[in-house]
Amino acid sequence: MKRLYDLLNSLVERALILIFGLMTLDVVWQVFSRYVVGQSSSFTEEFARFAMIWLAILGAAYLNGQRQHLAIDFLLRKLPEEKRRHRQRNIELFMALFAVVVMIIGGGSLVFMTLQLGQYSAALNVPLGVVYAIVPISGLLILFYSIYHITQREGDDVQQPLEM
Repeated sequence: MKRLYDLLNSLVERALILIFGLMTLDVVWQVFSRYVVGQSSSFTEEFARFAMIWLAILGAAYLNGQRQHLAIDFLLRKLPEEKRRHRQRNIELFMALFAVVVMIIGGGSLVFMTLQLGQYSAALNVPLGVVYAIVPISGLLILFYSIYHITQREGDDVQQPLEM
C-alpha cells in the first residue's frame, strides 16, 4: 500500500505543478495580449477559472493525504496517546465518509447530470462535466488517503499533522 501511496503522491504532485504552470502561462498570455497586442484573448479568463478550481480541489486532497491540511489540534495534543490515536482514527473515518457522500456520490451525480444535459463552457466549449470531474476524483483520493492513514501502524512512514 505504501508503494501506491507514493505513486499517487507523485502523480498528484506532477498534476498540480502542471496545472499551476498552465494557469500561470494563461494569465501571462492574457496580460500580454491585452496590454501589448491590444486585444485580449477570449478563452484565458475561463481557463484560469477552471484551472483554479482544479488546483484548489486537487490540492486540498493532496494536503489531506500529507496530513498538512488546516487543523486545530490543540485539544487533540492534550489527550493521552491511546485516546489520541482513537480520535485520529475517528477523524479519518469522518473524512472518508464526507469524501464518499459529498465528493464521490454528490460530485459524481453532478458530473453525470451536466454530461447528460450537454452543458458546455462558453469560451472553451468544454463539457462542464469534465471540469466538475475533479470533485469525485479528489474524493477518491481523500478516501484512499483516509484508508491508508487508518491502516498504518504507529511509527510507520506517516506524516503527523503540521504543528503551529
